[in-house]
Amino acid sequence: MPNKRLKIFISSAQTEFKDLRQGLKAFLLGDAVLRRFVADVFLFEDLPAKDLHADQVYLEEVERSDIYLGIFGYDYGNESQDGLSPTEHEYNHATKHGKTRLIYIWGSDEKKRNPKMKQLIHKVGSELIRRRVEDFNALASEVYASLVDFLEVIGALRISPFDTTGCEGATLKHLSRKRINWFLETARRERGFPLKSNTGTKALLIHLNLLEDGRPKNAAILLFGKSPQRFHRPAETKCIHCHGTEYRRPFASQQIYSGDLFEQADQARDFVLSKINRAVGTRATSTTAPAAYELPPDAVGEAIVNALAHRDYQSNASVEVRLFADRLEVWNPGSLPSTLTMESLRDNHPSVPNNPLLAESLYLGRYIEKAGSGTQAMISLCREAGLPEPEFEQRQGSFVVTFWRDWLTDEVLADFNLNERQLKAIAYIKTHGNISNTEYQQVSHANKKTATRDLFILKEKCLIRQIGSRGPGVHYVFGKKGNTK
Repeated sequence: MPNKRLKIFISSAQTEFKDLRQGLKAFLLGDAVLRRFVADVFLFEDLPAKDLHADQVYLEEVERSDIYLGIFGYDYGNESQDGLSPTEHEYNHATKHGKTRLIYIWGSDEKKRNPKMKQLIHKVGSELIRRRVEDFNALASEVYASLVDFLEVIGALRISPFDTTGCEGATLKHLSRKRINWFLETARRERGFPLKSNTGTKALLIHLNLLEDGRPKNAAILLFGKSPQRFHRPAETKCIHCHGTEYRRPFASQQIYSGDLFEQADQARDFVLSKINRAVGTRATSTTAPAAYELPPDAVGEAIVNALAHRDYQSNASVEVRLFADRLEVWNPGSLPSTLTMESLRDNHPSVPNNPLLAESLYLGRYIEKAGSGTQAMISLCREAGLPEPEFEQRQGSFVVTFWRDWLTDEVLADFNLNERQLKAIAYIKTHGNISNTEYQQVSHANKKTATRDLFILKEKCLIRQIGSRGPGVHYVFGKKGNTK
């Protein structure tokens, strides 16, 4: 078994967990550690249509699998002539053939749960230890911890993943009770976390899978440690403010933030917001004057937290936040999971957290949101602010997110001697994120020939860039100061 790659069978009510099942499969095949040991993940809906009505097909797949992974929710599923759902048939078959069974109970509202599903959960409860989850982050974290334990037991995993490994030399005394109290209160308020505010440190760590043989795991030290850098020196965030558009000394300012991950996220975000332009409005609608930052604060915070949650903590590099005159770059040591591409980050995509135990606690503290939605949120926030979409790229061993600042201020535009039509186009892009030739004609009341000429001039001045080469899909976005062509 140690040299064999595993096949995992995912079982659940299909309609209830359609997207979640696909997301979990992507996570199992994309995680940097698990993908070394998981050969395949079987979902019944992945079978060709001609096989979908073969009653024995999925039971044969259970026999071929090494692990039965069951997600038991509120629905029981369609019943066969013997009154059992496919999920229960699959569970019984896995039990009969001695398969390793990992069971996760979805949700806590027992009034909503189908009576027959309650019976199945009761039957499973007398045979297996099970976990309750209510969102994808929690499920990924629990599955991750269970599979790591399984791989260690069978001797396949001799060096555990960073976040699941016990922190050498650390004890419960190295954790901050003040931070834990804050976490319990925040998680209860923001996410309906079930543990009470006075829950003991050990009980909390057990609940979050952050304890190993009585010793805090690395994830626990990073999240709740009094001084995490005592154990993990590179686990810090470097913030650099550059004078111009190039990364060179001397810097305008530089800060290195240590402490736990919640502290680092707050401090790095505040560093950026304190350096970028901010327009203060009036008190017409409230007693506090609103402030509009040139970069969306939530997008900045999302990029920083994502870097802290998903970075490679076995790398000697730190998370870096670099602010230039024309852009903000957030450097995350590591790379994208193999199941994701830079382009897929712009559409709906499953979450493949590099450090599931960290991601779960950051989610509970409302530092990250819905799984897999972070990059899309950054894109939407930049569009709403009239800014170019952020860029995602792999560079020098790091995953880098780049936000482009609004360098096209009224003062800058005045130097380009633009006509009224072109100024309207610039304003349109700031509102909508891009403009096409047809939209330019509508906004400026120009004919196609004039619109084409105006857009060409804007391109020559490097104020806009063309996306696409020909056809109706061609559109224009802002140029980037220092890198516009």
